[in-house]
Amino acid sequence: MLFNFRVAATDDIDELVALEQECFTLDRLSQRNFHWMVSRANSCLIVAECQEELAGYALLLFHRGTSLARLYSIAVSQAWRGHGLGQSLLEEAQTRALSRNCAWLRLEVRADNPAAISLYEANGYQRFAVVEDYYEDHAEALRYEKRILHQAPSPTRQVPYYQQTTEFTCGAACLLMAMAAIETSRPMSRKEEIQLWREATTIFMTAGHGGCSPQGLALAACRRGFEVRLVVSQLGSLFLEGVRSPEKKAIMKLVEDSFAEDLVQAGVIQEQASNFDIRAAIVAGFKPVVLISNYRFTRLKAPHWVLITGCDDEFVYLHDPDVDHSRHRQSIDCQHLPVSHEEFMRMSTFGSRRVRAAVMLRAR
Repeated sequence: MLFNFRVAATDDIDELVALEQECFTLDRLSQRNFHWMVSRANSCLIVAECQEELAGYALLLFHRGTSLARLYSIAVSQAWRGHGLGQSLLEEAQTRALSRNCAWLRLEVRADNPAAISLYEANGYQRFAVVEDYYEDHAEALRYEKRILHQAPSPTRQVPYYQQTTEFTCGAACLLMAMAAIETSRPMSRKEEIQLWREATTIFMTAGHGGCSPQGLALAACRRGFEVRLVVSQLGSLFLEGVRSPEKKAIMKLVEDSFAEDLVQAGVIQEQASNFDIRAAIVAGFKPVVLISNYRFTRLKAPHWVLITGCDDEFVYLHDPDVDHSRHRQSIDCQHLPVSHEEFMRMSTFGSRRVRAAVMLRAR
């Protein structure tokens, strides 16, 4: 059977909704969802046609700034099952993801869907997690991934994931993950997330609550018994230029001066360097918490902390503690994100002064 594949348009939405109703009883995409996917989302909605009928679709979601795509859903009309359309849609999705320079494709599938599981496993997808209570009826999901650019080992997964619970605690969440990766029995809790933020915050930022400074995070890790290496591109204040209020600047300067004094007393050395070797740090046993510009992910110019979980010849892998549910993301979309070395070099600077900072910790 010969199918024609193309990108969906708004004229297809009514048929897509009807297909969704036919194929699924739970966790359905609505007309509003489809409209957003077609017109606004960072996605690719592929439709398959045969004999002027919409026979199926595959929906890909992309994570800006990374080499990762997520296969959100595949649906095949009952009238066109048994013709290999599921396989063809999967192949088309992989091709479209490659055309967007994606190297990895991830997906979730119901544990009670043996046909879909067989399809993915036959195409080289490897299971890496089981998530309980994932679907609307509380069924569990199996998570699979495949490196579609070329064959290579999957990223190591010794680093647990923690989603930040406020908009301003990304640094604290990353520190929680790093400490739990080093001390595997160490719990990750919201109570400690907020406590870490209290210890590391700059009090103010350009707007809203202050984020965590590299000096503050380094001190918080040191106080908890970890060996800490602090690398910054420049000594002194890092975020003052983005703050207009003289009063706020004065308070931030006071906090940062206090951090500097406490670092000296704690014996933590600030290494000034315009760059740092992430791979060497990982080989040496460090868990690097790195400052990036969130612009590469969200187009918002704000400092953001991520945790590096691995590194190979092509990619730096990272945990992003910020899960943006408005973009139909789940925690899977923010774990072990593959970022090319070139892209990582661009994102790991912040502001007009191109600030770089990394807080690296390991067991004493």
